[in-house]
Amino acid sequence: MTTAETGISRRTVLIAGGTAVGALAVLGGGYWLGTTVGQNIEGTPKVGTELGSGKEPEILRSSGGKLTVDLIASYTEVTVAGKVARLKTYNGTTPGPTLMVKPGDLITVNFTNNLGEPTNLHMHGFHVSPSGNSDNVFVHIANGETFTYEYLLDTDHPAGPYWYHPHHHGMAADQVFAGLYGAVVIEDPKEIPVTTERVLVISDISIQSDGNVSGANMMSKMMGREGDILLLNGQIQPSYSTQQNAVERWRIVNSCTSRYLSLSFSGGSAVLLGKDSGRFSTPRQITEVSLAPGNRADLLITMGAEPVALSYTTVPHPDAMMMGASTQEYSNYPLATFTPDDSQAGSVDSIPPQQSGPDLRSSEIAAERAFTLAMPAMGGMGGMGNMNGGFTINGEPFNMDTINTSVSLGTVEEWTIVNSTTMDHPFHLHVWPMQVLSIGDNSVTDVEYQDVVNVPANSRSVVRMNFDRFDGLAVYHCHILDHEDLGMMGIIEANPA
Repeated sequence: MTTAETGISRRTVLIAGGTAVGALAVLGGGYWLGTTVGQNIEGTPKVGTELGSGKEPEILRSSGGKLTVDLIASYTEVTVAGKVARLKTYNGTTPGPTLMVKPGDLITVNFTNNLGEPTNLHMHGFHVSPSGNSDNVFVHIANGETFTYEYLLDTDHPAGPYWYHPHHHGMAADQVFAGLYGAVVIEDPKEIPVTTERVLVISDISIQSDGNVSGANMMSKMMGREGDILLLNGQIQPSYSTQQNAVERWRIVNSCTSRYLSLSFSGGSAVLLGKDSGRFSTPRQITEVSLAPGNRADLLITMGAEPVALSYTTVPHPDAMMMGASTQEYSNYPLATFTPDDSQAGSVDSIPPQQSGPDLRSSEIAAERAFTLAMPAMGGMGGMGNMNGGFTINGEPFNMDTINTSVSLGTVEEWTIVNSTTMDHPFHLHVWPMQVLSIGDNSVTDVEYQDVVNVPANSRSVVRMNFDRFDGLAVYHCHILDHEDLGMMGIIEANPA
């Protein structure tokens, strides 16, 4: 039996069917930037994360144009930093399994919720229908229910790294922070030759002394919570073995609830193929890359004879000192190390020509819109209750019964995202990838597509979208997930021309 808010029509959300949400046991105890809320759920102990184990998520690969997956969200006991922790997991692991698919595939996910609370599933970055049992974030799956999702990828769907995570309004931040995330790889129609392919999912978490995941208080929701444990593929500083002179393909996912990542590559050379769903026509030689929450990077890393470190440096938060936050800062902190053995990798062919998306700068614009992101003033909240309704887009907090923006299929629009606050916000639009025209004062001259675009503090970013297909309702929001949950989100409706 399933509960799904799938029949949204203009101003009303209709709930098809209905079952009561299971009771959730709440325990007190422990603090992380304030009061902690934890769940004490009994479960079978499993070892899913081990210090330095060098593991990668399980790969579930499509065959014959189809991939069918049974995905279960539940509490699982895993080992983090040498102690047992109760995490929310997909199929007993965090990250969940990697889905490896191709353009044109049909992906069927038989999703079961055993969390003791409602949830749902979002395929982040997919250019698919937002309606029915496709990438519909209005679906509500109560505890104990199973819901079957179907995602049909068009044959021209962009290749690249994507990911999946919960999107139940008001609960997304807690559920992602507690371990619910996994990668999706849409493979290239023409294979890029490499020695090895890796999926590297970066996350953070905080765990109480009793093993429960820490909650968040007013301050951490304002700032965007950042865990005090950094994980790569669910592990602390794992070490991987590679070959000398290997050319590796790294698909990196920033699945952090709020943390911006500045990543560098010491000991090897890096080429960036693209970010999110976008692919550069000319791959770029880089020494570092910045990923906002929800961003992904598609990279080629060339090894030598020495170890290569994937390292993280803290992105400064302008309001941290004002708010009295005391989070850990990092400088070239190695998230993972890749050590060549005595073997030599064989040579690989050069990168085949890459195709970027269409350049919309010469397209006729059907509408120009502005979206202003706002939040309560730092230091002026007065209390937790005053935060409700204070996180807005164009002065309105998220309302399930309000369609904020209506667009017509077959049109191109230009949006200016205005950030009226003193901290950066990553802006995410579902279904339709955005061509980035500018970020702050910096114009983007190449054709670059992303589905999460950073909007600097007290500045703006400009994007264009081609609403080429897929009618129905979707959302846009800040991908600091606490801000989304607190109202910095709007509903967009795409109508047939």
